This record gives sequence, C-alpha cells and structure tokens, in this order.
Amino acid sequence: MKKRFALLSLLFGIPLHAETITETVSVVSQRENLLGLAESASEGIIGHARIANSPLSRPGEVLEQTPGMVASQHSGDGKANQYYLRGFNLDHGTDFAVWLEGIPLNMPTHAHGQGYTDANFLIPELIETLHYRKGPYYAETGDFSAAGSASLRYFRTLPQAIAKITAGNEGYQRLLHADSLDWGDDRLLYAIEAQRYDGPWEQNQNLRKFNGLLRYSSGDQSHGLDILAMAYQSEWDASDQVPRRAVSNGLIDRFGTIDDTDGGKTHRYSLSADWRNGPWQANAYAVDYRLNLFSNFTYFLDDPINGDQFEQSDRRHIFGGALKYAWEQSLFGLGSSQEIGLQTRHDDIGNAGLYKTRARQRLSVIREDNVKQGSLGIWWQAGWELAPSWRLTTGLRADKYRFDVDSNNPLNSGRSNSSIASPKLGLVWKALDTTDFYANWGRGFHSNDGRGSTIRTDPASGDPADRVDPLVKATGQEVGLRGLWLGRWQTTLALFKLDIDSELLFVGDAGATEASRPSRRAGVEWSNYLPINDWSYIDADFAVTRARLRDSDAAGNHIPGAAEKTASIGYAAQRGPWSVSSRLRYLGPRALIEDNSVRSGSSVIVNSRIGYQFSRKVGLALDIFNLFNRKVADIDYYYASRLPGEPADGVEDIHTHPAEPRMASLTMTLAY
Repeated sequence: MKKRFALLSLLFGIPLHAETITETVSVVSQRENLLGLAESASEGIIGHARIANSPLSRPGEVLEQTPGMVASQHSGDGKANQYYLRGFNLDHGTDFAVWLEGIPLNMPTHAHGQGYTDANFLIPELIETLHYRKGPYYAETGDFSAAGSASLRYFRTLPQAIAKITAGNEGYQRLLHADSLDWGDDRLLYAIEAQRYDGPWEQNQNLRKFNGLLRYSSGDQSHGLDILAMAYQSEWDASDQVPRRAVSNGLIDRFGTIDDTDGGKTHRYSLSADWRNGPWQANAYAVDYRLNLFSNFTYFLDDPINGDQFEQSDRRHIFGGALKYAWEQSLFGLGSSQEIGLQTRHDDIGNAGLYKTRARQRLSVIREDNVKQGSLGIWWQAGWELAPSWRLTTGLRADKYRFDVDSNNPLNSGRSNSSIASPKLGLVWKALDTTDFYANWGRGFHSNDGRGSTIRTDPASGDPADRVDPLVKATGQEVGLRGLWLGRWQTTLALFKLDIDSELLFVGDAGATEASRPSRRAGVEWSNYLPINDWSYIDADFAVTRARLRDSDAAGNHIPGAAEKTASIGYAAQRGPWSVSSRLRYLGPRALIEDNSVRSGSSVIVNSRIGYQFSRKVGLALDIFNLFNRKVADIDYYYASRLPGEPADGVEDIHTHPAEPRMASLTMTLAY
C-alpha cells in the first residue's frame, strides 16, 4: 500500500508545482523516477514542467511525451491525430487508450474509425501529469490498451491568473485565459481558449476552435470531490493526402488539394465528477459528441461525374463511470496491496452515418445506423511482497459487451453480446538500490466496430459480408530494466512481444478501419533522461519493432503503415531569465503494402523554443516548428485513386500529406 500511495502522490501531487505554468520552469525532475514503484519497465509519469518546456504544434502532440509515440496528421487540425507506437500505425487510436480526468477519449463504433481519439480539446498548459503504460499488463486498463495507454490529469488550482497571446505566420492566432478562485474552503478553476489557423495550404484551413472548462474542487487528493465541465467545438477546411503523381506532374503544389471542399466540424461537451474518500474512489461522466467529416481519398474512381467525396457523421451521448477500492492484506504470510474496481460505459449513438456527397451536399445514403453499445468491466490487481527484493503482481479483468444495432438496411440490424477474460502477471526484482528488473505477461483486447458484429450485407456493394468478432484478444510479454545510475541518469530498457488475433487496418478508399489478419510485434525500447546540471537536461528515446501478419497469404505478411523505427531526442535549459528547448522526432520508413514492395520515406522534424522571462509576471517565447524546413511527409498511404482523364480503374500510387514547412509563433504570457 505504501508503494501505491507513493505512486498516487506522484500522479496527483508531484512537486512540479503549479507555478511552472506562468514562469520559466526549472528543468530538473522533468521525468519522475519510478524505481521501486513501477510494475513494468514501460511505465512512466511525465510532469507539467516537461510538457511546458515542449514546443507543440498541436495539442495531440502532448501524447508524444510517451516514449516511442509519434502523433502526426493527414487532414485538418480539427481531425484526430494519426498515432504510431510499438510497431503500430494506430490510425486515430485503435490500440492506445487515452483518458482525461477519468473520461475515456477513444470512441468505439465510430463513423470514421474504431477507437477514434480526438485530443484537440486538450489545453496543454493545464496538464499536471501524464501517466503512460505500455502493453496489456494492467488490470485497470481495458479496451483499446493493447499497445498502451495514457491517463492525463489537469491541475485542480492555479496560483495566479494566466493569459497567453500567440501570433504566428500563416494566420495562426491563439488566446488563452485561465484562473482559479477561492470559494469559501473550496476552489473554482476556469479556462477559455480560442484559436484560428489557416496553415500553409493552397486551400486555407480556416480552423476556428473554441474551448473552455470550469472545475469545482473541494478537499484534497485523498478526501474530496471535483466536478468538471468542458466544452469544445471546432470547424475547418481540410487538405487531405494527395497522390504523388499529382505533385510531380504539376497538377497541384505540395500543399495543394484535389477536392477543396473537404473538411469538417465537431463538438464535445462533457460533465464529470470525481469523488475520493480514503481507500474509495469513484467517478462518473456524461459526454455529448458530434462529428461531421467530409473526405475524398480516391477523387473520381467510384463516381467520375460527382467525385468520390463522402461524409461520415457521428452523433452520440456517452454515459459511464468507475468505482475502485484499495486495501492492504496479509495472505499466506505475504504482505499485499490490493485493488478492485468496476467500470461501465454506455454509448447511445444516435447516428453513425456514411453518405455520398458532392461539395458537402448529400447525394445518397450508404448506411445509417443507430447503435446502443454498453460495456461492464470488473478488475482486480494485487501486489505481493515475496521478499525484500522481490515483488509479484497478479491481476484479472473480465469484460462484458452488448451491441444493439438498428440499421437502415434491416439485414444489418441485430443484437450481439461478447465477453472476455484478461489475466495479468508481473515480477519485479530489485537487484540493486539503483536497478529494478521486470518480467510481465498479460492478455488484453480491443473491441471491433459494433456494426461489424451484426452485418450481413456490405452497405456499399450489396455483397454478402462476414461478421467480425466483437472482442479481439491480445497477448503481450515483456522483460526490461529500470535504472537510476550515476546519481541522476534515469534509463529504462524493454524487450516486448505482442500478438493480436485480428489487426485493425486503415482502408483508404473507405476512409475507415476494418478487421484483418492476426499479427505479431516484437521490439526493443530504450528511454533515457539525464539532467546535465541544475539548469539543463537531455532526454533520448529509441524504439525498433518488427511487425508482421502471422498467417500465410500470397499478398505478403508486412503490416501496412507499421512503424519500424522511431526516435526522439530533446534538450532543455534555463539560465536566469533565458530558457531554450529543442526536440528532434524521427519516424522511420514503413511498408505501405503487405509484400513490402512499396515503402514510405522517413521523416525528421526538429521543433525549438527560446524564451525570456522579463519578470515573474511577464514572459515571451518564440516557437519554431520544423526548424530546418524539411520537406517530409506526415503520413503516406498506397492505394488506387483516379484523377480526371486517368483510366477508369484508377492508378496505384503513394498518397501523402506533407509536414508543414518551417513555421514560427510568438507567445506573450501574462500572470496576475
């Protein structure tokens, strides 16, 4: 129990104090040392100071604080990021679970893709901690967490008001105001954010984003109540990925588009409560969500007259909550700290629709579905002190899912149920005061789109369609070490293997994910954090993964889009009123089709920041993104599309979305 409370104190009371929000931050203790606390080598906690020092071009890049994670984009900044981790092209979040204040961000049975995770409503300045865990080794994490998970927490109070004014090239503007007020013995925190951005695209992005939150807090982290209301809405025009041949033959510029009416709008409104009473913790949430997304990935392949643009519409209400109890107990002469929990979620999806469109006007209905999807998860986890230097972790999770689909095609309507059990096992050996060794094994899962569990007919072609298993098993194994060497060098090394019974792959011409073949990933990750002195540090994370489909198929066994190599190297320093930080992100080449005959290029992006603190109340920071103006791609796909005048069956080609060129923004921070 002492170890559990120590970990909770890091999550909720890290001494990376709230004053780091408003002034140049100390660069020590940027990554928390979990020696003697963590359950695996691939678990960690990132505090606010590390996040505050990082130049971020998009809110979703906060998740890149997870070692090995890459967050890119292939459409407008109002759409969810594209994520890569542990040999996965996670699309928009299929196997990486994300929570903010206990509210799940992944969307099951989503119109655009299973597990869709829109993190654009995050306010990075308010994030106190990011707790990442990789692999299916944790009983508390359920759906979508086979590759890993991240749990984010906002500050409960701020020491003073903060106002940020940012202006950059290509029409970038951002305003943020946040403050907390005493309300008797309790506290109120509020934040308001507005942003617009046109971008470097020939077709202006016209991003318009509004965001806000209001938080009531009483008590402390062990006994108290928090109520959090959040509201977010965004609208944008998109320049989706384009075929390379259109750029090479001069039809469009690198930053051009084929269909200039692509784009979308979305909103997310939520209300949640978090209650703590010693060993008891509970939370409940309600979310109102909507997305209308217009895309055209194949141009004139299916419809030479109207074009291939389609709309994906998702409208839902989400209700859920969790309950957890922790206690200490001695069994069989062994001391143990145990937790048991319950999680439930209900998605009332009023419409998950797919429509043929032209210039955002609906031409016909491909499919419309009303889906009611519910889940219940019960879990237990225990840590056992086998000896002074040995710890054993055991866990078990059981999940039950229910799907009720009402489709515009009665043949695709129906009900289905599924359940799955996920055991976990971990062993920690404290070989030295400065070194822990880990061995982990666990089963997890991801859910498939609920509509696939009742389908009989392909809604586009009318051909018979096979149903998918609602819940897909994942089995992971890992060994690793964690060290605190030379007094300050934090390092972790993990070797892992992960088998998934059915891969989720992106289908370019459908703009969605679909269940595919079984897969295996094996790799190694090395993560490092080294304070050079009291005012500077470096960090470096490297990952190499071999990802393959496990069955035999003439098409080949490479996984399209799977990230094989990633790296991140950062430096930050603060000396007097000056501060600097810089981060290099590397995403290696990837197979784009199963036989590996077509591959993407690699990308290297460097983002940097220089700041000056005039006083405790006034600071100025210059962010430069893509410092060396590298002409690289954010994303690459390979599939057939058709431009005007091309053969009716289209042309196979790499479709790419370029990384933005060198961009700069200047931020003034006022604290009062």
